[in-house]
Amino acid sequence: MQTTQAEPSTYLVAGFHALSEPLRLQIVELLRSHELCVCELCDRLGTPQSKLSFHLKTLKDAGLVRSRSSGRWIYYSLNLPQFVALEQYLADYRRFSPIIPERPPLPPTSCNPQPLGTPALPN
Repeated sequence: MQTTQAEPSTYLVAGFHALSEPLRLQIVELLRSHELCVCELCDRLGTPQSKLSFHLKTLKDAGLVRSRSSGRWIYYSLNLPQFVALEQYLADYRRFSPIIPERPPLPPTSCNPQPLGTPALPN
């Protein structure tokens, strides 16, 4: 199977989207130390199971969380390699940041107004 450019970006978009919601970030924080079942997550977050299941599915679809069944319980844990992939993507920007020179300020225009506190240009 040949890898395309769209595959990594799909995972990146899904991963960053999944982390863009406060409740999902709380779930990730709770799962940092060890796996938890849905009932434990519901208790700790004070969230109904239906709402929590929706957010867990989003995290799982993004590859950030994995699940395992044990009897009638489902346990969730972090899928750390996917977090590493997101971190590596961001690290590429950090690596190149010193190379990119700071852009000089643009002259004021109708779509680029003067910064506050700057004297107006004479007419």
